[in-house]
Amino acid sequence: MNWLHDFILPKQASTLSGNIDNLFWFITAINVVFFALIAILVIHFMRKYRRKSENEVTPHITHNQTLEIVWSVIPLFLVIIIFFWGFHGYVNAQVAPANSIEIQATGKKWVWQFEYPDGMRTLNAFHVPVNRPVRLVLSSEDVIHSFFVPSFRIKKDAVPGRYTEEWFTATEPGVYQVFCTEYCGKGHSDMLAKIYVDDEAAYQKWLLEGDEEIKTMPLPELGKLVYENKGCATCHSLDGTRGQGPTWKGTWGAMHTMTDGKQIKVDENYIRESILEPQNHIVQGYEPIMPTFKGLIRDREVLGVIEYIKGLK
Repeated sequence: MNWLHDFILPKQASTLSGNIDNLFWFITAINVVFFALIAILVIHFMRKYRRKSENEVTPHITHNQTLEIVWSVIPLFLVIIIFFWGFHGYVNAQVAPANSIEIQATGKKWVWQFEYPDGMRTLNAFHVPVNRPVRLVLSSEDVIHSFFVPSFRIKKDAVPGRYTEEWFTATEPGVYQVFCTEYCGKGHSDMLAKIYVDDEAAYQKWLLEGDEEIKTMPLPELGKLVYENKGCATCHSLDGTRGQGPTWKGTWGAMHTMTDGKQIKVDENYIRESILEPQNHIVQGYEPIMPTFKGLIRDREVLGVIEYIKGLK
């Protein structure tokens, strides 16, 4: 049965997964049994009551009260079981344990931003400890998004102007994929994030130091990683194509004309300011839609972006 489960459903990686999957297989088994029963009875009755000659008259068949009671009571009993099983799982999935780690998750075109209780913020990735409950408080800055983690069996909409929540307890260390499952515009399919589930020691080290690759990766490679993982690709092209923001190709050293007519050279200071204070200068012909990355990106990552842009001739 394990091979069938692994073939049909994603890996189980949270305390909620088991109950949800068991209910899924229970409903599936009921459907298979009743499908087989109905198919067998249809074939049996076709053979038994088929017309055998021209003079044959189909006998008058009256109702069978016992049979009618049986086929009414059994489905009712099964539906009641499914209701209470599902309702118990629903209530359990809605109420986070009191000792949960609370993380704010904000959806915006087209990235996920995560904020920890101590004010630390990350984009499109966050770390949690294994075997400890995590409560996600979801919101949106623009349109409806939806936070879905298949391996955890959790899914909840992030709605503008209100807060929703969901929780999970990861049971296995690893990296798990997050999808946005509410169509939110052009970059919807790129609105991905990752959850890193660490053991306690690795989680505490990450809280203090951040990811090891950020500290050791060559700056141009780090800049490319930032481009791919922090939503830059949704607005800025690398091939000269016009997007919602200026292309990065050949922009180093160029003069950009702002909406106020001022010309600014693309250098280290300009790129840094564009990342941290993007509304200070808006390039002519573009909308002021660039979000600030202040508090979301480390200084070394900014340096990485600068070096990466330098190499895009």
